[in-house]
Amino acid sequence: MQVEPLTDDFEANCARFLPEATAQGCVWALQGEEGFALCESERHPQTDVMPFWSLQAFAEVHAGGEWSGYQPVAIALEEFMDDWLTGMHEDVLLVGINWNGDLEGVELEPLDLLEQLEQALS
Repeated sequence: MQVEPLTDDFEANCARFLPEATAQGCVWALQGEEGFALCESERHPQTDVMPFWSLQAFAEVHAGGEWSGYQPVAIALEEFMDDWLTGMHEDVLLVGINWNGDLEGVELEPLDLLEQLEQALS
């Protein structure tokens, strides 16, 4: 199956996240020996962002360079919603959604994404 790559249209990339993730029943993150990939927020000083992608292929694009020791891992959507997003909120982390090849894209509050996922699944 040919997948359209992510683009410089951050809102369009973000809009793909919910339908693709819910169709698969998982999201994708990058995990290495140190834990999961994080980077600094471009919009909120002193805040880290953990990027997630709706498809494995999108995550694989970033498993190189400074993240060369990281591998894409699937996180079940139910676990992501029940554990990850509330935990990230408590840890004051933001969620990066379907960032493009330049690691650019939408940054969301975890509870805002949780609400969107709950609405998409209801």
